[in-house]
Amino acid sequence: MTVALSAYAGLARLFHRFAPGLLQKRVTQGKEDPERFPERLGVTAAVRSQGPLVWFHGVSVGESLSAIPVIQRLMATRPGVTVLITTATTTSAEILSRRLPAGVIHQFAPIDTPQAVTAFLDHWRPDLAVFIESDIWPNLLQALSGRHVPHVLLSARITEKTFRGWRTFRGSMRQLLGGYRLIMAQDDASDERLKAMGVTTGPQANLKTLGAPLAVDAEALAALKALTDGRRVILAASTHYGEDNLVTRSLEPWVRDGDLLILVPRHPIRAADIRLDLEALGLHVAQRSLKEPISPSAHIYLADTLGELGLFFSLADIVVMGGSFLTGIGGHNPLEAARLGKAVITGPDIGNWEGIFASLTTAGGAWEVAGPRELAFLVEQLRDAPLAIRAADAAALAVSRDEAGTLDRVWRALEPLCP
Repeated sequence: MTVALSAYAGLARLFHRFAPGLLQKRVTQGKEDPERFPERLGVTAAVRSQGPLVWFHGVSVGESLSAIPVIQRLMATRPGVTVLITTATTTSAEILSRRLPAGVIHQFAPIDTPQAVTAFLDHWRPDLAVFIESDIWPNLLQALSGRHVPHVLLSARITEKTFRGWRTFRGSMRQLLGGYRLIMAQDDASDERLKAMGVTTGPQANLKTLGAPLAVDAEALAALKALTDGRRVILAASTHYGEDNLVTRSLEPWVRDGDLLILVPRHPIRAADIRLDLEALGLHVAQRSLKEPISPSAHIYLADTLGELGLFFSLADIVVMGGSFLTGIGGHNPLEAARLGKAVITGPDIGNWEGIFASLTTAGGAWEVAGPRELAFLVEQLRDAPLAIRAADAAALAVSRDEAGTLDRVWRALEPLCP
């Protein structure tokens, strides 16, 4: 163990004594589940069944959802294997509760202290650990290596910022990365950075290109179409707080001209604040969680529910992807819209999805704008160009179908390590 890793472990061990109080504070802030926050300390009431267990970990919504096709393939070919998936956010837990295959166990990931990691691994005893993207926790990875548990990193995404941090602790990072039995990068840049750290990588594969179309409730869609008949529908999907207001201000002229703006916030817990901000602009807001109908006078429909994004993609005429008009978020998955035949408009901050957006824009299935002014200009042009929207929608759908071989490529590499 390097000096840096030893120091990190010692500090994390001391931190653990304060962790329960900090987690309790996060509960009051809505950032932890009040019933399940002990899982973050490795303590759980869930029972581990006998037999082999494969553990998947994705820190948040996008990473965890991208693992579902791999989980489904594993369950189909290894019916006797128990599957555990961990995430770190309450939003991801809520969404996964609707999307996971039957029988998959969800837990909140342990914090990276030796005590929490030990409690977690003692209880679950995984036979294989599968990490998604780049969530690297030193104590956890060292504990897995110490117990000789094979672990892999799929769809590894290594940004330039992450790479610079790694080079500061090159010896420690080479030790941690060397413990993985398999690493599959999601793009050329990540693959090159991993190799620069002395890591042997497998074939490339981006799990976020996988997935079935989002669920769409046919009755709910018909009801919404009836309420919006004759109105152009603009959807702002997965917006972050502050971005809701920014997008609304950009589109305000068209909203006041009769278009309906549907806002689907990434974190519905902020819905009350979002509504106040929008009403301060003098706009009439109808809120889905309160079962308020879309009246002809409604300017904005605040869709503050989970698991219904597919419904709103299907309803929309124009789609704007959130997480891209602020800095430091990196955008959200445009393929969720593309699989339902919808092109998207995105802002400039798309670092987490750069490769996928590049494929979509090249094919004509997405538009990238530099900021709010360009967004307003583009929407103004598209409002009177239904044929252009239809062509872009078709291009987006075609791109979403081009990645059919990704799952087979991942499974061929992963299968020899599966119990």
